[in-house]
Amino acid sequence: MPGPTVLAAERAAEQAADHTGYFHTYAVVGVLAVVGVLFVAVAFGAGRLLRPVVPTPEKLLTYECGVDPVGEGWAHTQVRYYVYGFLYVIFAVDSIFLFPWATVFAADGYGATTLVEMFIFLGFLAVGLLYAWKKGVLEWT
Repeated sequence: MPGPTVLAAERAAEQAADHTGYFHTYAVVGVLAVVGVLFVAVAFGAGRLLRPVVPTPEKLLTYECGVDPVGEGWAHTQVRYYVYGFLYVIFAVDSIFLFPWATVFAADGYGATTLVEMFIFLGFLAVGLLYAWKKGVLEWT
């Protein structure tokens, strides 16, 4: 039977081998990241070297959907478009939270707890929607 120092040395060698495999996975990720950055850098560099550079006054103008820029560069946009977009994002993200809830709700022993939690969650959503409706945010005209 080997002595305690031999066993400790064997255990240390096994742990070192485990750490080597552990850090090897990070090395693979690091190499892939470096290759990705180099690929993008080479693509941008090749584009810069190969493109024609002939600046003209027309090319230096601001291009806006095929329409010549006329007037001031600052235009006001109605806030309600942003509010509709924001409300859409909120409800889209909230609907994503419903899918994991449905899978947990089906699990044994979680039914009542997850049902109460989801009604609290939906209550917060309803309060936010009612607040937006009461403020008149949801009216398009």
